[in-house]
Amino acid sequence: MNIENKLGRFFRTTGVLRFFGPVGLILIIMGSVMLALTPNKYDTAEGTVTHSEAYTEYDTDNVLQEYYEVFFAYTVDGKNYTNSFQGYTEPVNKGEKITVYYDPDDPQAVSNSKNTGIISIAMIGLGAASLLFAILSTVRSVRKLKEMDEQIKTAAGTSELPEIIPLPKEELTEYYVSFDGQHLKPGYIVEDAARNVIFEAPMTKNALVGSRIFTFRDNRRGSVYEHEVGHTTTSTYNNEFFSTNSWFSFDGRNIWDVLHDRGIRIATDLHSRFPVVEYTVSKDGRFFATVETSGRFVHEEDAAQHKVNIPVGSYYFRCWTDSEDIETLFLTVFAISETEQAVVE
Repeated sequence: MNIENKLGRFFRTTGVLRFFGPVGLILIIMGSVMLALTPNKYDTAEGTVTHSEAYTEYDTDNVLQEYYEVFFAYTVDGKNYTNSFQGYTEPVNKGEKITVYYDPDDPQAVSNSKNTGIISIAMIGLGAASLLFAILSTVRSVRKLKEMDEQIKTAAGTSELPEIIPLPKEELTEYYVSFDGQHLKPGYIVEDAARNVIFEAPMTKNALVGSRIFTFRDNRRGSVYEHEVGHTTTSTYNNEFFSTNSWFSFDGRNIWDVLHDRGIRIATDLHSRFPVVEYTVSKDGRFFATVETSGRFVHEEDAAQHKVNIPVGSYYFRCWTDSEDIETLFLTVFAISETEQAVVE
C-alpha cells in the first residue's frame, strides 16, 4: 500500500472523529463553563426600581430596536446595593418591585432569572453524544479495515498483507471502458483493442429520485443481469481532499462493500503520470488489473491529432488484466467512475 493510500485510509478512518470530536469537546467545555456560571445557588432579594433608561440595539434580524435598562436597589444582610438589568422592551416605573437573584458570595453578581442550567446540561449531553459517536464510528471503521486485511491475508495465504506489484502491460490484455451516450439507453461499454464490444451496461431505467436500472450484458458468455443502482452519495465532514467519502448503492448495498466482498482492493498513484490517475487493483491479495483514466479518443492515441491524450471527466478508462472476470473489472471501473473517487481501498 503506497503512501497515498495510507493517507487516504487514515483520513477516511478518522474523518468522523476529526469532525465530531472537536465539536463534542467544544460543546462539553462551553456547557461546563456555562454550568459553573449558572446561578442555581443564588439567593433571592427584593429590588426596588429607581429609574429606567432607553437604548437602541440591532436585533437578530439586523433591525434597530429600542430597549430599556432598568436600575434598581436591593439590600443583602443589611448592606445596600444598586444594579441594573438590560433587555426590557418596556420601561419599568420607579418604585416597582422586582425579584433579584444574587450570589451569596458576591451579592453584586445578580440575575433576573434563577437558571437551573438546563441549557448547559443539554450542551454537555450533546457534546458527549457527539464525542461518543465519533469514537464508536472510528472504532467501527478500524475494525472493518482489520477484517478486510485479514480477509486478504487468508485469501493470499500469508501472515502479512502482500505487496501488489502490477504485471507488465505488454503481458496483459487491454480493454477500454467508456461512457456511451449516443444511444437511447446511455451507459457504459467495454471494448477490446480491436473495438469489439465485449461487455455492455446500458441504463434501462433512469430515475431522478430512487434507483436506476442498469443491464449488465456479457457478450462473450451471453449472460444478462439487471442491477439496481442508487445515485451517488457523498459524505463530507470537511474539505480535505483525501477524506471524500462517495458511494452508491448496488442492489441495495454500498458499492465498496460489494467490491470488498469480492476481494477487491485498490491502490492509487496520483502523481507519477499526472494528469493520468492510475489504479492498481488486486483481488484476494493478488494483482488483478491496472486501470487508468484516459482521454476520449482511446483508440486513436497514436494519431497525430490525438497525441496529447489528456483525461476528460471520469468516463474514459484503459484497463489491463489477465483475468476473464470482466464483470468484476467493469464493476470496479464503474464504482470509480460513478463516485469520482481519487483515493479508494
